[in-house]
Amino acid sequence: MGKKIVILFFFSFWLKTNAQENWTLKQCIEYGLKNNRNNTIYANEKLAADARAKEVLADYLPRVSLTSTLDNNLKLQQSVIPAGIFGPDEMRVSLTQKYNSNFVGQLDQVIYDQSLLTGLKANKYNKQRADLNIEQSQEAIIYNISIAYFQIFIFHQQLELLEHNRETYEKQIEIYNLQVSKGVTLQKDVDKVKVDNSNTISQIRVAQSNLQLSENELKYEMGFPISNPLKINLSTEIETPLLLENNTNTFSPASRIDYQLSEINIKTLEIEQSRIKYEGLPKLSAYFRYGAVGFGDNLNAAYNELLPYSAVGLKLSIPILDFYKRNTQYKQAKINHINAEENLKLTEGRYKVEYENASTKLIQAQTNVENDKKNVELAESVLKVTNLQFQKGTTNLADWLNTQNSLKEAQSSYLNSLYNYYQARIDLEKAAGTLKTFYNLL
Repeated sequence: MGKKIVILFFFSFWLKTNAQENWTLKQCIEYGLKNNRNNTIYANEKLAADARAKEVLADYLPRVSLTSTLDNNLKLQQSVIPAGIFGPDEMRVSLTQKYNSNFVGQLDQVIYDQSLLTGLKANKYNKQRADLNIEQSQEAIIYNISIAYFQIFIFHQQLELLEHNRETYEKQIEIYNLQVSKGVTLQKDVDKVKVDNSNTISQIRVAQSNLQLSENELKYEMGFPISNPLKINLSTEIETPLLLENNTNTFSPASRIDYQLSEINIKTLEIEQSRIKYEGLPKLSAYFRYGAVGFGDNLNAAYNELLPYSAVGLKLSIPILDFYKRNTQYKQAKINHINAEENLKLTEGRYKVEYENASTKLIQAQTNVENDKKNVELAESVLKVTNLQFQKGTTNLADWLNTQNSLKEAQSSYLNSLYNYYQARIDLEKAAGTLKTFYNLL
């Protein structure tokens, strides 16, 4: 029984390891959304927003304070009793003793403070801002992982094409070396092919370096250990679902997180403006005080007998001479509020332009991919014919090399177009504020 459990454990471990051999784009994003370090930062910011809300609410809750004092009256204060009350002469007496102890406990409760009540309204928007910051961070993770993933895919495609070209050159070099040994071909013809082959090898090294850099970038954005291997799924082209109904008529700037954050900022500025205005209103609070006081000519006597006292009352505070400062603060808050609204209008227009430009770039990029793909197929067809002609001796080496270089240029243009397409694809989702939808549809 124990042996079976061990076998099942290793089999399940093998399945898990094998299942993660080739990572799809969706799997990479899913991993990044759980493990990217930014998640911790924005989760802490949400906790901080909750703490700030409790801090503001605490100003409206009861407050209790305890105070203890001990006075050493170095020179006792004297009071004068006018003559005629206790005798023909005035009398000077001290109504306290050298040591005076006092213990006071007081409870204060705000009954009415309109500025404080207005400030409490901002708590809702602060929590919404923290939630939106988390969503914005997740969108950034989706975007950055997608870009890095696309780069890896393109560099892999480039390496495959370059390796194929290198094999073609090496086969041709073998044939020429054999012909040179027989005296049929000159050495300079072999050297021409070797030059192009060396250039191809250099391009392979550059592509391998770029691939490694892109893989490291992908791991970083995912929160994946840099030292661990990460293989992405390269069996087929990356599926990027496109919502064809997207256009400027259906696009709404309000779908973007940064637009929603600007709206929340306007609301909080409006609340701040009202809060400053209401600072000029009266404030009413209630209090209950209980204490005990002791007197004596020495320390022990000041604590031996404590005389209790208590009081309950209302406190009305009316600000009078602070209107100049308050009016200045109100004007600043009003200007900030107006500017935030104007900036939102400007931002709305800019978002529409960004979406329109992203749509145009995507259409152009898709057209370029289709054209460049046809050019690659055409260049491959021409190379086949040229190869056949070259083998029969009806064309020369220069034509063969030119045809091979034309194929390489067509391949390079196709790879650039394909990457530009993927870039434009994700940029459109970013401009539309639909990166989450893009991820869910993968």
